[in-house]
Amino acid sequence: MSNKANDRRIDYIEFNVASIEASKAFYGGTFGWTFTDYGPEYCEFADGRLTGGFTTLGPVRSGGPLVIVYADDLEEAVRKVEAAGGKIVKPIYAFPGGRRFHFADPDGYELAVWSAR
Repeated sequence: MSNKANDRRIDYIEFNVASIEASKAFYGGTFGWTFTDYGPEYCEFADGRLTGGFTTLGPVRSGGPLVIVYADDLEEAVRKVEAAGGKIVKPIYAFPGGRRFHFADPDGYELAVWSAR
């Protein structure tokens, strides 16, 4: 991934789902998405242009998926979110492949920002 080309752009969408298998059957059968399993609680999907994930690690959100933005500098992104009036709802944490944090925008929408570093 060329980080400069992806800096501060939507990079990934994550759905909290009740059943990964049911979600795979629905989106695979309906839209032809393909899947990569990462254990019983996480599955990545690809639609041919964008990737995202299905997870059972959080509550199902009727308001929609979690939109994830990429940032080269995660700490700078935290500072900018807070300076613009956003609220950090999950501080920076590590996961396989990088680190990320979650924030709520001034209207209460939750998004995440991740970095490979």
